[in-house]
Amino acid sequence: MSDPLSADLASLRIQRDEGPRSRSPWRLLIFLVALTAGVSLAYATLAPRLEARLFKTEVTVTEVTLVSPSQGTVDLTATGYVIPQRIARIGSKVVGRVLRVGVREGDSVKTGQVLFELDPSDPRSAIAANHAKVASARARAEAAQATLAEIRIQWERHERLARSGAAPQATADDFAARVRVLNAQVTSAVAEVRAQQAEGAALAVSLANFTILAPLDGTATSKPVEVGDVVGPSAPLVEIADFDALLVEVDVPEARLGLVRPKAPCELVLDSAPDRRLRGEVVDLGPRLNRAKASGLVKVRFIDRPERLRPEMSVRVSFLQQPLDPSSLAEAAKRVVPSAAVVTRSGTSVVFVIDQGRVRMVPVALGAEVGSGYELREGPPAATRVVRDPPATLADGLAIKERP
Repeated sequence: MSDPLSADLASLRIQRDEGPRSRSPWRLLIFLVALTAGVSLAYATLAPRLEARLFKTEVTVTEVTLVSPSQGTVDLTATGYVIPQRIARIGSKVVGRVLRVGVREGDSVKTGQVLFELDPSDPRSAIAANHAKVASARARAEAAQATLAEIRIQWERHERLARSGAAPQATADDFAARVRVLNAQVTSAVAEVRAQQAEGAALAVSLANFTILAPLDGTATSKPVEVGDVVGPSAPLVEIADFDALLVEVDVPEARLGLVRPKAPCELVLDSAPDRRLRGEVVDLGPRLNRAKASGLVKVRFIDRPERLRPEMSVRVSFLQQPLDPSSLAEAAKRVVPSAAVVTRSGTSVVFVIDQGRVRMVPVALGAEVGSGYELREGPPAATRVVRDPPATLADGLAIKERP
């Protein structure tokens, strides 16, 4: 092989043992720095979102409220419930099997209306037996009275004979003794008749207890027992409430009871009809305080009574400085969402609604500013619980826990 060819082949040979020594150490350093920066950036970006997905986010809770047009005259606002002031829990005085039910849940009843009939077989049998006993006792009394009449006649005859000397006095004395015995027997027989008659009257009262009547006008607010059930004095058969005596009972904190005045005007808003404002008036301040709640009970009556008012309805009560003008009642209350609960996501104003331990992102349409919030034109209803100051990592469907 010629020298030029050998030189060319030697120039193409790869020097494997000299590769690492020929690389610059700065290139490796730059690569490591870039890798570290990339990992740090990825962690800073993805870690909060990943943590939010894997763990519950701790949040502060607020809610959507209703602001009344009469807010400027409100001394105090509290939540209460509609409570009937007259309730009858119908029970049975006797043990028996239900034969007929004359009321259903939700029915209106009148005083004296038959609600239940129990099987009267046993008391009727007892009454029939008592009638037989009364007849037997009366027969014995009549027989004793007849015997007494007969012996009295014989005693009187022997008494006349003894006075004339035609008969011994001892015979007349014997008849006199028999008259006294028979008098006692007649008295006993008559007393037995009266006792049996009294027992019959008691059985008749017991029979009347097998028919259960309504003690007041009202509405059945519970499901009654059914035909065939065996009932007794231990459990109520149905509950009757007087819907004409419905009041709102409100627990007012003790420290604010001084703001409540007797006959003070009130504004009432039912949770079932949040857009309707009703007039009310304080009718009673409870004589005692609840030590456990540190509150007092205030009762408020409806001046404007709604048609479908039911017990246990929730009512927001505002105690006012002056009565409401009836002409202003048509003006609806405004829904207000705290400004701290509103954030922007993808260019849209949203709030995060709390729903069974998770958040649900709901778009909202805001109106004018009201205090520290905005009027809510479109969005969740009043009393909806929402997240206050939601973090940037909070997303739809994430699990949350409420911060104490």
